[in-house]
Amino acid sequence: MEMQLIVAGFGGQGVLLMGQLMAYAGMLDGKEASWMPAYGPEMRGGSANCSVVISDEPVGSPKVEDADVVIAMNRPSMELFEKNVVPGGLLLYNSSLIDVKPSRTDIRVIPVPCNDIADEMGNSRVANMVMLGALLECTKPFDTELLVEALRHKLGAKKEKLIPLNREAIQKGMRAAQ
Repeated sequence: MEMQLIVAGFGGQGVLLMGQLMAYAGMLDGKEASWMPAYGPEMRGGSANCSVVISDEPVGSPKVEDADVVIAMNRPSMELFEKNVVPGGLLLYNSSLIDVKPSRTDIRVIPVPCNDIADEMGNSRVANMVMLGALLECTKPFDTELLVEALRHKLGAKKEKLIPLNREAIQKGMRAAQ
């Protein structure tokens, strides 16, 4: 099993965190994993993306060119990275912010209204967790609890109270992708 993933969006959308969580959950599952961030000098509002590789074998290169999965959290990211999805691969896009359909017909495309779902939950900051739930539903790389454990590790004891909200967002994302 190997999954090559590109996660992209604006700074402040939790794009880099999404990649970190996937890599860490992969490691918790006993897999090899790499995470490589790329972002502009501006933190919030600038573009941000990361490459994640989760594999049964040692990871040769952390840079992903030919992605099994691309997550696009905004339109510029979809326009930039749609071409990187391998034929037969998966493009998940945030249909709350992207008002155009992807142009390719040789890939699986799943629109996920991440911001709408997060807003309905009363916390716009969990849109990234909604998308991660959709990713888990579509690819099944590991058990959902491993992602929650990775989040628990990343948030630390001081933010433990945020786990139930994030778990709910992940579950809503999984349902949205069904």
